[in-house]
Amino acid sequence: MPTFQFEALNEAGKRQKGTISASDSDDAIQRIRGQGLFPTQVRERKTSARGGKKEAPAAKSAAPAADAGTKKKAKAPKKGAGESKGMSINMPTIGGVSKKILTTFTRQFSTLQDAGLPILRSLQILEQQQKPGLLKRILIQVTEDVASGQTLSDSMSKHPKAFDKLYCKMIAAGEVAGVLDMILQRLAEFMEKAEKLKSKLKSAMIYPTVVISVAGIIVLGIMIMIVPKFRKIFADFDTEMPIVTEKLIAISAWMKGDLTPDQMIPGIVYVIFIPVFVFVAIKLMRKNDALRAVMDTVLLKVPVFGSLVEKSTIARFTRTLGTLIRAGVPILDALNITKDTTSNYVFSSALQKVHDSVRQGESFAEPLRQAKVCDAMVVNMIDVGEETGDLDKMLLKVADNYDEEVDNAVAGMTSLIEPFMVIILGGVVGGIVVALFLPLVKLIQSVS
Repeated sequence: MPTFQFEALNEAGKRQKGTISASDSDDAIQRIRGQGLFPTQVRERKTSARGGKKEAPAAKSAAPAADAGTKKKAKAPKKGAGESKGMSINMPTIGGVSKKILTTFTRQFSTLQDAGLPILRSLQILEQQQKPGLLKRILIQVTEDVASGQTLSDSMSKHPKAFDKLYCKMIAAGEVAGVLDMILQRLAEFMEKAEKLKSKLKSAMIYPTVVISVAGIIVLGIMIMIVPKFRKIFADFDTEMPIVTEKLIAISAWMKGDLTPDQMIPGIVYVIFIPVFVFVAIKLMRKNDALRAVMDTVLLKVPVFGSLVEKSTIARFTRTLGTLIRAGVPILDALNITKDTTSNYVFSSALQKVHDSVRQGESFAEPLRQAKVCDAMVVNMIDVGEETGDLDKMLLKVADNYDEEVDNAVAGMTSLIEPFMVIILGGVVGGIVVALFLPLVKLIQSVS
């Protein structure tokens, strides 16, 4: 039977740690609650290859199981409790709260609400558990606003660096319907799946990026340190060089800044800063709607990569829209939020047409069909969901299907990139070697 390590609060509000044996994490939470404790975090301890215990990297958050009316309220630990000296302090994330941290907070908040705790008490517990950082400071302000009588959604909307428009709209829908615990659970699941999709795309690009970066550094080293030595040898022996070798030596001299006496800036400066300039230029160009539309349209037509972008965008916008509709957000608001959170301009424009069509009382699926941004299968499933009244279910099914499509596309792209990189890098390095050794062969022949 697996062993779980847990952290919990007792009835006095003091933090306790321990281990317990259970069949799964849910069973562990129930056993901890049976001891009169209120679990806040449960981790499975797995057996390592050496036979010892190793803590699993992922943790399942739990929350107090006490009902507000039947159990004695747990006293909040004093501020600073557990924050002894030597504790590492996390610096705030530049630009906003990390999605991973926010997902964990949402999951814990959902569990606390499901346990029956008041919103204010839940916020106080979660704020005390947070490490020093941006989210902790925001939660302190949100707690103060809620204590003063403001709604949770209004309090969160003041802090867009942590809670975006989608998050606040879903919280508002949960407050109106009285099902905040369910909304928080769906929101946590949505964020977890969105992060999983994003991590898949990032992991697919890590390998080629690292290989190309290392190979580029090696080639630059050869051009700056090795080729000039061969150039000196060829000059000493007054060897006639092939055109390929002359071009290679000229490029090497340009990169070192020795091509002409009046060359002020070494070429390697351009090689290093041109990618940075291109990245900044693309960022600035995307702020212009016309340029962004052209760039996103071209991006979708790029072989292999364009298909991956299309599938991931469909998976993201269908999951976002389905989650919002299921949470009870009005369809027009849900479409506006989805449109604003869709990174691709082509799909954003299509969703704007859908919004206009629905506002006029017309079909949801027809504008998508006319825009031709989705496969016929996606449009047909949305059409069926619209007719049966299960649009949210159909959208989430489309998202699940396209998550699998993204997995297959990532695997296919990775398998295609690897041989392509080998051919390109082999050609570059091989060309340098051939260009350097051709004059050496001629030199050896002349000496002999």
